[in-house]
Amino acid sequence: MAQQFAQQFGRTKNIANRSKKYLDEALYKRLFREGSSDHNVRTELNQFLNSSKRVYKWEVGMSVKKLRQRKRFVPAMKLTEAMAKRGMNMTVSDQAIHLDIIAKSRGISSAESYFINLPEASKNHLCYGALLNCYCKELMTEKAEALMEKMKELELDLSSMAYNSMMTLYTKIGQPEKIPSIIQEMKASEIMPDSYTYNVWMRALAAVNDISGVEGVIEEMNRDGQVTGDWTTYSNLASIYVNAGKFEKAELALKELEKRNDCKDLSAYQFLITLYGRTGNLLEVYRVWRSLRLAFPKTANISYLNMIQVLVNLKDLPGAEKCFREWESVRSTYDIRIANALIGAYAKEGSLEKAETLKERARRSGAKPNVKTWEIFMDYHLKHRNLKVAVDCVANAISTGRGDGRKWIPPKEVVQTFMSSFEKEKDVDGAESFLETLAKIENVILGADVFESLIRTYAAAGKTSPSLRRRLKMENVEVNEAAKKLLEVVCVE
Repeated sequence: MAQQFAQQFGRTKNIANRSKKYLDEALYKRLFREGSSDHNVRTELNQFLNSSKRVYKWEVGMSVKKLRQRKRFVPAMKLTEAMAKRGMNMTVSDQAIHLDIIAKSRGISSAESYFINLPEASKNHLCYGALLNCYCKELMTEKAEALMEKMKELELDLSSMAYNSMMTLYTKIGQPEKIPSIIQEMKASEIMPDSYTYNVWMRALAAVNDISGVEGVIEEMNRDGQVTGDWTTYSNLASIYVNAGKFEKAELALKELEKRNDCKDLSAYQFLITLYGRTGNLLEVYRVWRSLRLAFPKTANISYLNMIQVLVNLKDLPGAEKCFREWESVRSTYDIRIANALIGAYAKEGSLEKAETLKERARRSGAKPNVKTWEIFMDYHLKHRNLKVAVDCVANAISTGRGDGRKWIPPKEVVQTFMSSFEKEKDVDGAESFLETLAKIENVILGADVFESLIRTYAAAGKTSPSLRRRLKMENVEVNEAAKKLLEVVCVE
């Protein structure tokens, strides 16, 4: 949908003969010359905005497109707003894209305000379609349906994009049964489906286990001949077959995928490796990997990560280790995600020493453990009842935080496992230490089940806590009747 929604601002041009008033290299190249991390992109963008250098409009469009592809929505918004202030004219297509960026960086209400304040001349199928797509992505069903009806009432020039947005929404909210009627409406309105339409239609039928219906969609697409199935169509079909356990049909679809990968798309190779891995065909995984390496001699980190994960899932640990060593010998930066794939494999097979050694090797190479690293070790120690070490891993994960700046909160099931373990061990000190660690998370809410387990732990250990009743009141927690009875014994003033 992102590729379908995005409208190109212009084609890449020869910029060899630039005026000195302009940047000496294309803006989109400058933004990513030090890598695509948030920090690097922000630094390069700020340097440009603080300079007096100019850029061509097509460069701004290309830069915004690449920022959106990398999900750098805040810098994209900052760039478009700065250029508008400098007097760069925004077309309706530009405004539609800007609306989408606002929704992703400031929220849907800000996008709605932007839409309302647009000139009436700008409120065509592009901007309406952009707002509709935002509603669908946010799963705002009522608003999406109302806006779609309004677009029909206004007799806007609807394309497959608007219908694709609605079909994607219904798929996500678990109402795939609504999709066939949308397809019929498109046919009645003579709106041409595209490859994305067929893909969503296929997934909707797969969601209700109608595999013959999925095959019927492929047959209809091939029979009509108006849309040629691309590699994504057959990747989608192969995935459906894999999920249904029809591995032979899946591999036939994967062969079709390969035939249609004329442009040697990296993502196509990634899907081939992943899906062949899911069919258990290790020989084909290695064959496609060799093809990928030939097509992309400078192989990206993401490709190594995908390959190692597939090999680990296929229990080919020696192969995964060999691939990892190969990556280490050619890598430009040390990617902790790739190390995590192998660390996780070691932990799963019980080789804690190997996992710890690799973590330290990554750290010495400049790759600090991230949340995933600590989750791997937390799971290992929790499974082996090393509760104190597991709590330390939780503390490290909390202090590390997620890569996008969001805080890390252990899943509810993990918290329950910790509390259940402390309860079985009658370990009051461990339970209290764990809750102190969780309290470091800003605005964390601990449910009644956590405190009920704590009360049972005190009771099992034969210990008392005069302040426990007061803590429950401060946390605004109401425990069940069984816990209240135990509290009479535990909370002795």
